[in-house]
Amino acid sequence: MNSMIETITDKGKTLAIIIFSDYVAEGIEFFTPDDYPQQLGYMNHPKGYVIKPHVHNQSVREILFSQEVLFIKSGQVRIDFYDDSKKYIESRLLGEKDVVLLASGGHGLEMLDNSEIIEVKQGPFAGALDKVRFEPVLKNNLVVKSLTGHG
Repeated sequence: MNSMIETITDKGKTLAIIIFSDYVAEGIEFFTPDDYPQQLGYMNHPKGYVIKPHVHNQSVREILFSQEVLFIKSGQVRIDFYDDSKKYIESRLLGEKDVVLLASGGHGLEMLDNSEIIEVKQGPFAGALDKVRFEPVLKNNLVVKSLTGHG
């Protein structure tokens, strides 16, 4: 995979997939396994390329956990990753035009600048049944990792 894609894992489990804003590839690439309830892909086509009109077939799917995709429209955000037992793992800095799929485990965000974020997740929304909130990692325990040129 391109170096501007990062997969955050803990004990072999994917917590998140980050596509940094400077990622570039030709054609179509999907970063998620076929069995993920939220699919994350990238497309880069030349002028004149046509995706034929299509409809999607009705298909019953069972979704056990929500997965979210966040598009950082503007600003800078620190995202903290936790395992399923709410234990803090590490953090990343995301900026304008970065995208992250939150695949499993827990997560928290702090806006480091005024930030706009677009969120996409499965529905229907289950209200209070959709998530369990918990206390964030203490700031002096943060481990913020970054790729060269990021963070």
